[in-house]
Amino acid sequence: MNINWYPGHMKKTIEDIQAKSKLVDFYIEIIDARIPIASRNPILSKVLQNKKGLLILNKTDLSNSEQNELWKKKLSDDNNRAVLYSAAKPNSSLIVREALNFMKDEIAKKEEKGINMGPLRAMIVGIPNSGKSTFINGISKTKSAKVGNRPGVTKTNQWIKLNPKLHLLDTPGVLWPKFEDEKVGLNLAFTGAIKDEIMDIETLVLRLIERLISIDENILKNRYNVEVDGEPIEVMERIGRKRGAIVKGGEIDYSKVANIVLDEFRKGVLGNITLETIDGRI
Repeated sequence: MNINWYPGHMKKTIEDIQAKSKLVDFYIEIIDARIPIASRNPILSKVLQNKKGLLILNKTDLSNSEQNELWKKKLSDDNNRAVLYSAAKPNSSLIVREALNFMKDEIAKKEEKGINMGPLRAMIVGIPNSGKSTFINGISKTKSAKVGNRPGVTKTNQWIKLNPKLHLLDTPGVLWPKFEDEKVGLNLAFTGAIKDEIMDIETLVLRLIERLISIDENILKNRYNVEVDGEPIEVMERIGRKRGAIVKGGEIDYSKVANIVLDEFRKGVLGNITLETIDGRI
C-alpha cells in the first residue's frame, strides 16, 4: 500500500524551521508514543542537528506502558532527553522543570561568562497530528494553538510565553517527501498523521486488523467478540455483523466497519497499544 502525503506548504515549513532555528536554544519534539520511530521526521533531525532536543513521548495514555519506559531509555542520550507525557493531562511545571534541568549546563556556562541568557527559547516541532497543539494549549492554559483531530491544522509560527524562564516557538506539523519503509507510512496513516481523505480507508483497516492480530489476537477478540482466524477481510466481516454494519441485501458495509475500527483504535478504546516495539518485533 503506497502512502505519501507532502503538501507544498510542508517544504516551506522545513525551510522556515531551518531559518528560525538560530533564534532558539534547543528544540522540543512531540513524538507519538505509539510510533516513536515513524513519528520522527528525519529531515528535522538534520535541520536541527546542532541543537539539543527534549523529546516528548506524547499520547502515553494510548500506548503500552512497558514500551513507553523502554523507548524513554532508548531515545535519551547526551544530546536528547525523552520525557513521558500525555497532553490529555497537561503538566506545565513538568515541562518547565525538565527544560531547565536539561539545559542547566548551557545556562551555567553562560552565567560563568557573565551572560544573562534571559528566558530559554525552544522551538516546538513534530509531525502532523502528533498532539503538538493540544500539548501547547494544555501547558500554556490558553487556546493560542489551533487544535483539530486531523493533520495540518497549525499553519503558522507563533511564540508562547509559557513561563518567565521558558518561551516556546510553535511551528506547523511537517512530514517528509517519501517514506522509504512501507510500515512507516502505514503507522502514520493508522494514527492519523496522514489525511484520511487521501486514503483507501477500507484497505488501511485491513492492514490495521492484520497488525493488531500480530500484536495480540485478544485485542479484537475482546472488543468485538469475534474470532480472528482466517484472512483480515473475514475478521472485518465478523466485526461488521457484530456491529450491525449491514446494508440492503445483507451485505457488509465495509466503509462503516473500517471507520469504527480506526476510530476506536485512535481513541484508545481497543486498549493501550504501541505499534513499534523496542525490539522491532512489530
